[in-house]
Amino acid sequence: MPSRLPGFYRRPLNERQQVLADTIALTTADRDALASDVPLEPAQADRTIENAIGVFSLPYGIAVNFLVNGRDYLVPMVTEEPSIVAAASHAARLTRDSGGIEADADPSLMTGQIHVVDLPDAEAAAARIRHAAPRLVGTARGLQPRMVARGCGAREVTAAALPDGTLLVHLLVDVGDAMGANAVNTLVEAIAPDVAAVTGGTVNTRIVSNLADRRLARASTAVPEALLHTRERTGGEAACRIARASDLATHSPHRATTHNKGIMNGIDSMAVATGQDWRAVESGAHAYAARSGAYQPLATWQHTDGHLLSSATSNSPSPPSPSAPASRATPAPACP
Repeated sequence: MPSRLPGFYRRPLNERQQVLADTIALTTADRDALASDVPLEPAQADRTIENAIGVFSLPYGIAVNFLVNGRDYLVPMVTEEPSIVAAASHAARLTRDSGGIEADADPSLMTGQIHVVDLPDAEAAAARIRHAAPRLVGTARGLQPRMVARGCGAREVTAAALPDGTLLVHLLVDVGDAMGANAVNTLVEAIAPDVAAVTGGTVNTRIVSNLADRRLARASTAVPEALLHTRERTGGEAACRIARASDLATHSPHRATTHNKGIMNGIDSMAVATGQDWRAVESGAHAYAARSGAYQPLATWQHTDGHLLSSATSNSPSPPSPSAPASRATPAPACP
């Protein structure tokens, strides 16, 4: 399946639907759904949420040109903001012409939290949980044999005393291809009475965490300066300006917020288009961006050796202290 569809955006809507159908072999039902004015009937909406009064529609688009790990992808996007699909397609074209995007991901590990209160000694309770961890993991794995049969299921139990004298127990679960909230919530609910018995405390909260910091995805690419050349500026100058804007995001949370909003434009649009919980994705992304205690960019850009390099896993430096002397600052390199 090719993702390079020259002139796709110039075609009329009905022709784009036909090209898509031919490219990925859409069924008649799929094509009918794309052509429908109201793919979700009001009666269905009424069964989906409370107090429904109608159906709200958003444009459904396709970002083209993506080459990831040597494989072509067409990326579905649902959004109301102009230029998001075009920007994603253009950026993908740049990366495609320079070898594409390299990406990898961790196993699908999600965290369930059990918060235990009313403890005389949280540190001692944590030690008892750590001692009981193998048994708790075994209990959790026995509760979902189908997940275990697919190579997934509970993996680990940890515990930590909190400064307020309470205890936080984490259950780590491999949820496979699922988002995992239902599976994790089922497990922490099920083992909560056992956790209470081991600790001697009262279980308060037991729920999945949307900070998926054990389930990271990474991507990187390198774009030659020549591909960034325009009539207004050289490719080297364009690369330098982008790298400077990226550097600013590591020092200014105001810039980092806008920087990350641009990243989430594409991620959220794809999540909505594929029926994912985009609120969980969004909250987890921003929490991860603030993991160091200072809000940082989710991706960085560097200009070096005639290339513009991007990585979603670079460790950005912490913002400078407001009280640090100005003489300690490193001047930014001049753009050509």
